[in-house]
Amino acid sequence: MWHDEAVTIGVASRDLPDVWETLERVDAVHGLYYLLMHGLFGVFGTDVVVLRLPSVLATAAATAGVAMLGLHLAGPRAGLCAGVVFAVLPGVQQYAQEGRSYALVCALVVWATYALVRAVERGRRSPWAVYTALMLAACWTHEFAVLALAPHAVVVPRGLRGVWARAAVCVTVGLAPLVLVSVRQSSQVGWLDATKPDEYARFALMAGVALAAAWVASAGRRRARTARGPFLVVLGLGLFLAPTGLLMLLSLARPLYLDRYVLYGAAGLALLLGAALDRVPRLGPLLRTGAILAAVAVCTELVPTALDLRTPASRSDDTTALAAALHRTARPGDGVVYLSVKRRAWELAESAPLPGVDLARERGPNVSHSLYGTEVAPTELRTRMLARHRIIAVGSPPGVAVEDDPMARVKRDTLADHFRVCGERRAGGAVITVYARPDHC
Repeated sequence: MWHDEAVTIGVASRDLPDVWETLERVDAVHGLYYLLMHGLFGVFGTDVVVLRLPSVLATAAATAGVAMLGLHLAGPRAGLCAGVVFAVLPGVQQYAQEGRSYALVCALVVWATYALVRAVERGRRSPWAVYTALMLAACWTHEFAVLALAPHAVVVPRGLRGVWARAAVCVTVGLAPLVLVSVRQSSQVGWLDATKPDEYARFALMAGVALAAAWVASAGRRRARTARGPFLVVLGLGLFLAPTGLLMLLSLARPLYLDRYVLYGAAGLALLLGAALDRVPRLGPLLRTGAILAAVAVCTELVPTALDLRTPASRSDDTTALAAALHRTARPGDGVVYLSVKRRAWELAESAPLPGVDLARERGPNVSHSLYGTEVAPTELRTRMLARHRIIAVGSPPGVAVEDDPMARVKRDTLADHFRVCGERRAGGAVITVYARPDHC
């Protein structure tokens, strides 16, 4: 279990009034998901299976939706290929395993897209109502689902743009209260760095793959049953390129980009690749051989990636391993100092209290209606630290950004000036350092 999953357990396990009061202060963007998990934990208990099973089921539903889109727009084989491709994409596999909202958002956007396709074809009100409801649910589960409206706008025929615009207005108006609350909580994403060059390069590479798949999918469709072929290509390209591209552009003004925020874009890539695979048997011998060799090369890369995604090392941290290491290291009476407040996250999913005393803590997460609790003033913390003979410091490994506020400086300076290092170990993506007075090491 990693940090974000521990937060899911920590928030969703609270009493309903406490969950609501917490969301007024922090993490409102995940509020609907926390309320869903609160209900599931209440019925089935707080367990890692209950935590992750909704994401597994949501990914299965999203896969079915992608297959249905491919079936409807390009035929049975294209639908089957699109579903298989979607299920094996590394990002999809990763978030199918995690107790977070992203797989659920992906499923809602995919089925909203299917409802849009049916609405465009039938022209009746009921599919438009389903589309609006699903998009609004997706946006309330995570507000960046609203970026899916951009590719949807592109595929709507001119005669139906007024109907779609009314649906889009309903979605954006319905989302507005969540946006107003989350803007007040924008410091929550203050830890995000600017989009890195390798992220742009990776997106450019995958955009090239998507364009190549679109070209193959379009080959030969101009003469026979072409009515839906161009629609699939435009929809697939739009769904894959637009949300990620828009979020990257927004990130130029303020860092906001994480690939999981637009996970549903993978559905567009899967549709294009599924339609391209459907065309492989109809290609010329040279192109067919090249496509088969490319598919074999991709599968060769996907297998080790899929295996790696099922190990603790694939996550940025491991709160389960950190909890075990701290329980082995701390002794009764030890002081514990978290050099980064986020390192307290392991406590959210761990019931056994640590033998040591959290020296900086003022109020716990439940009492303070926060994620990690509140801390005392820097002067009070320094007094508490100097009263101890042995302190366990929990920090981040080299190369990871750390806080640089007065509280963080007091923690580091007091340890450096009055204690010496007696031992150090790494566990779960954190560094545990034992400090003691010179005569107690």
